Amino acid sequence: MSRTILRAVAAALLSLASVAVAPLPAQRPTSMAGRSTVYAPSAAIATSQPLASAAGLEVLRRGGNAVDAAVAAAAVLSVTEPHMTGIGGDMFAIVWLARERKLVAINASGRAGSLMTRETLQARGFRAGSQQGVMSVTVPGALAGWDLLLRTHGRRTLAQVLQPAITYARDGFPVSPIIAAQWANETAFLQRDSAAAATFLPGGRAPKAGEWFRNPDYARTLQAIADSGIGTFYGGALGRRIVARLAALGGFVTLEDLRRNAPSWVTPISVPFRGHRVWELPPNNQGIAALEMLRILEAYDLAAMGHNSPAYLHHLIEAKKLAYADLDRFVGDADHLAMPAEQLLTDAFVAERRRHLDPARAREQVDPGPLRTKSETIYLAVADAEGNMVSFINSNYDYFGSGIVVPGTGFALHNRGAGFTLTLGLPNTVAPGKRPFHTLIPGFVTRTVNGREEPYMSFGLMGGGVQAQGHVQFLLNHFVFGMDLQAAIDAPRFRHYDGLRVALEPPFTDGVRAALTAMGHVLIEQPTIAFGGAQAIVRLPRGFAAGSDPRKDGMAVGY
Repeated sequence: MSRTILRAVAAALLSLASVAVAPLPAQRPTSMAGRSTVYAPSAAIATSQPLASAAGLEVLRRGGNAVDAAVAAAAVLSVTEPHMTGIGGDMFAIVWLARERKLVAINASGRAGSLMTRETLQARGFRAGSQQGVMSVTVPGALAGWDLLLRTHGRRTLAQVLQPAITYARDGFPVSPIIAAQWANETAFLQRDSAAAATFLPGGRAPKAGEWFRNPDYARTLQAIADSGIGTFYGGALGRRIVARLAALGGFVTLEDLRRNAPSWVTPISVPFRGHRVWELPPNNQGIAALEMLRILEAYDLAAMGHNSPAYLHHLIEAKKLAYADLDRFVGDADHLAMPAEQLLTDAFVAERRRHLDPARAREQVDPGPLRTKSETIYLAVADAEGNMVSFINSNYDYFGSGIVVPGTGFALHNRGAGFTLTLGLPNTVAPGKRPFHTLIPGFVTRTVNGREEPYMSFGLMGGGVQAQGHVQFLLNHFVFGMDLQAAIDAPRFRHYDGLRVALEPPFTDGVRAALTAMGHVLIEQPTIAFGGAQAIVRLPRGFAAGSDPRKDGMAVGY
């Protein structure tokens, strides 16, 4: 071989070597996937934390039903995921009763204290949507909801289902990774309240992943409730401690407000969708926005647009803007609505809203629809061997809620009062005794089989304002694009905030991002937790399928 040829070969090899070691451009992940759908022959539960899933499963295996397992898991979550949930918050649930062959729903959201007035809040600088501290505390309704669900449809007593939570609070547990990271991010916030810091920052810091955390104060609180019933919270010894602490800080909840608290049985609302029926709770929460979005979108060939294509995402984002504008104007306490909630789902109202959706351009300002007086956390799902299914959600609102812990109680009081507005004349304008607007929305899907309504799926997606738009994305993934349960949960999501601002998860390609930007959307970056965490269970012809979001620490299990 000549020297010329040898030099040419060497040059080529050197060139190849330089290509091999050159840094490759960063690649986006193709999905958020991290696990498989769980299939179970008899029963299933999906929660956002493994110890809660295990506790609920144990209840099911020992003969408890889906309601018993749901409350047991919710109680454990109040120990293991204390920034998200607890007896200081509110809850909602939709339950399929297999024997009665019907859906029932409970609204266990508390009301504004009798001292909470618009004038007082305005004078003290209340910040609607983001308020924490004592001005944000309303009556916590969750515990009363747990108790009513168990007494009406459970097999176990509240004292019985609280025992796993009491054990974890008393003896401790290793903190899971995602929860540990979120907890640590709230260090400065927890330090504002001495009792919150003493409870949740042992040794002056948040527990790290794998470190054990004990909450003996909360164990004693739960044991007192187990021994004496919920009356100790709603007007008894524990309630007096709560009211005294709030009064010392300038709060608005009185002992009589706690005594008057009562959950409500409500009738869920629904729309037909792809041969099924999607159910949400009526106001005071945002569930109706998910239904309105589905109705707006039903006129478009979403499958032809392609999953998560620019056109598809644009239509979903613009439908979300329209539905949420209606939330702000028309949704609040059901006793104070200017327009019946069902009017937002009528053909005429939806058609009017759809006319404002520009298929090529993002709208920055969206007005609510016309007033028509006649013509909208932790989430878990459970299904038992008898066919009962529960869709259950419980929340403090923001991380650690108001940030206030009554000394010696071990739990944070929520800040659900931040959901009120000070704007005059709206259903959600703050007033004493009023329920605030809620982001919490458990979802359910049924289908008609041989002329009878049958349960198909309990589902939900925690995460504040992402919930209704997350419900729609999950449902479209499953029903329009045929994804199995876990794939429908894993698929990357968008979250619209306000105006033109939209966040996309990492798997969305640069091409999709550029196309949305060209339509006028302003893309922003947000952490994974901002896109919510979903759980879901589907009833199969035999057994169940269950999924749990890889964006959270939880898992789906069954037997």
